[in-house]
Amino acid sequence: MTGITSHGENRLVLVSGRAHPELAAAVADELGIEVVPTTAYDFANGEIYVRFAESVRGADAFVLQSHTAPINEWIMEQLLMVDALKRASVKSITAVVPFYGYARQDKKHRGREPISARLMADLFKTAGANRIMSVDLHAAQTQGFFDGPVDHLWAMPILTDYVRTRVDVANAAVVSPDAGRIRVAEQWAAKLGGVPLAFVHKTRDINRPNQAVANRVVGEVADRDCVLVDDLIDTGGTIAEAVKVLTAAGARSVIVAATHGVLSDPAVSRLQESGAREVIITDTLPIPVEKRFAKLTVLSIAPLLGRAIREVFDDGSVTSLFDGV
Repeated sequence: MTGITSHGENRLVLVSGRAHPELAAAVADELGIEVVPTTAYDFANGEIYVRFAESVRGADAFVLQSHTAPINEWIMEQLLMVDALKRASVKSITAVVPFYGYARQDKKHRGREPISARLMADLFKTAGANRIMSVDLHAAQTQGFFDGPVDHLWAMPILTDYVRTRVDVANAAVVSPDAGRIRVAEQWAAKLGGVPLAFVHKTRDINRPNQAVANRVVGEVADRDCVLVDDLIDTGGTIAEAVKVLTAAGARSVIVAATHGVLSDPAVSRLQESGAREVIITDTLPIPVEKRFAKLTVLSIAPLLGRAIREVFDDGSVTSLFDGV
């Protein structure tokens, strides 16, 4: 069965691109359905073809695609799938984007730059998406770029539940890798029972992407098990430097926890050599074998996505997944 029938009239279907089929299969398992069979391939010149192998007319369609490398190809494939669904007469389309591509380009740092995160939202709207669902957007205001509902899911409950099993919260500290993520670190500290909070002061040259310098720790971390939290790990430079600064400041151990494991080269070697006791991420993005290492733990995001999709389909409350309201 590839759909859910509710009250004899509503039908939920899940379709997936080729970027992360394992996640789509796991979400389908959570929903108790199968992913809609889809034909997708590349023409010789790189153009993409997609077609669904069964009727989706009148269905509430959820099209899942993780924006992993090669990121532009998978974004384009998802846009084409949204367009195909629109032309196949579905009732509604939700673009499920566990990792929202171009989310870090959410404002202009200098003149003559694009606001790429806004352009992404416009593209999905133009293609035919009625709704967007994503996990841990780089900046919460990105929700306002899309002219329609945006379900901003948090991986924090999944991560904090696991971290509680890995540290003694009575002797822990939550650390933000920079001043800009302090709000998220505050939420982490509250979730772990009000543990102390610290942050790493760093400087960044906007003319040199993926490079930052960690200078010193603000807050008490000596003899504590530090949980270094961020939304994503790309090349790993910021996180690796922060781990070293925390160790130099007397931290007893450092665990890294992040939602999105982009892990662009040379992230794996940097993380392995950083001195972190463990690196914890979710599978919002596929983590190939060559990017896995002994201290890496990958948690499943499928239960969260499955519950959120079901709440949207049933006209329930996505907010209730996090605060019970």
